Amino acid sequence: MLVAGSQRALFDVPDDVAYLNTANMSPLLHAVRAAGARALERRAAPWSIAAADWFTDVERLREAYARVLGVDAEGVALVPSTSYGLAVAARNLTAAAGDEVVVLAAEYPSNYYTWQRFCARTQAELATVEREPGQSWTEAIVARIGERTRIVAVPNVHWTNGAPVDLVEVAAAARAAGAWLVVDASQSLGALPLDVSTVAPDFVVAVGYKWLLGPLGVGCLYVAEQHRDGEPLEENWINRAGSEDFASLVDYVDEYRPGARRYDVGQRTNFGLVPMAIAAAEQLLEWTIEGVAEALATVTDEIGRRATELGLNVPPHGPHMLGVEVPPELAAVLGPRLQAQGVVVSIRGSSLRIAPHLHTTADDVDRLIDALR
Repeated sequence: MLVAGSQRALFDVPDDVAYLNTANMSPLLHAVRAAGARALERRAAPWSIAAADWFTDVERLREAYARVLGVDAEGVALVPSTSYGLAVAARNLTAAAGDEVVVLAAEYPSNYYTWQRFCARTQAELATVEREPGQSWTEAIVARIGERTRIVAVPNVHWTNGAPVDLVEVAAAARAAGAWLVVDASQSLGALPLDVSTVAPDFVVAVGYKWLLGPLGVGCLYVAEQHRDGEPLEENWINRAGSEDFASLVDYVDEYRPGARRYDVGQRTNFGLVPMAIAAAEQLLEWTIEGVAEALATVTDEIGRRATELGLNVPPHGPHMLGVEVPPELAAVLGPRLQAQGVVVSIRGSSLRIAPHLHTTADDVDRLIDALR
């Protein structure tokens, strides 16, 4: 059983810093940093890189992300960002005038702007879900889905404060309405189990530099089987059938590589970043996602209990991140004041967003609560 704080030595975090900001960007594991250093050395000697090397690490990473998602590797594409993966989904879904695309209020900008543009192109309407007092996000989303709903684009935790969304319930409501489901799992994949087989989403996207503990510029997109014959955002050489034969690249073909690979970003073979992402994903798999979630839940529950004892409001949250509500007049100054005391968190909306990981110790929690007090 994993215990939060027990893995501190594996992370590159100084002892005098209480880093509680994984939802913004994860600290690096020493193994990830070392993988990056080795990768740069390799990249500095391109004469040592063979044609097959353009494919081997990429497929190793695809397999690792597939295991994190609990899916077959054929359904995984490698993407650089949330916005790229969402753009792939928007390219391959349709709507008409009068249809609705459902998103959350105060949603992450990429998941709002993508569907705003989609609605402008298709003449659909962007339906923003607001919560009534005492209502959960799940209840509010299910209540908003109706006969005009064509796409439901939601996370499984709200990015500002970790408030949970029950994707099983939401997926059932979406299917009953004949709607597609697109999930932004950037604030959960790697720290919160996602049962793709039960939820059966059409697309799931996640960046690699948050809960997947990897570098910027590398993430993943799950594509359900019925969408794998669609149109990619770009037509790059490496995603075409037979691209491993460099001598024949001028013999143009219409066929893509199998599975979701047609949606891979060009330059997916980033010789500097891909090895870092592999090291991070394989460490997560060694820990197990369930183990990470259980360990982080003990930390967030402790922080929530002690913050509540200070008279602060802590709404329901997922196991890996939580939000402490703060008055608007304090939001602008609270983050810098905490950082001056060695406590690193984020302010998102009206929430002090706290996002620990397995490097977080009891001393870090004490430092946070003392600073808040």
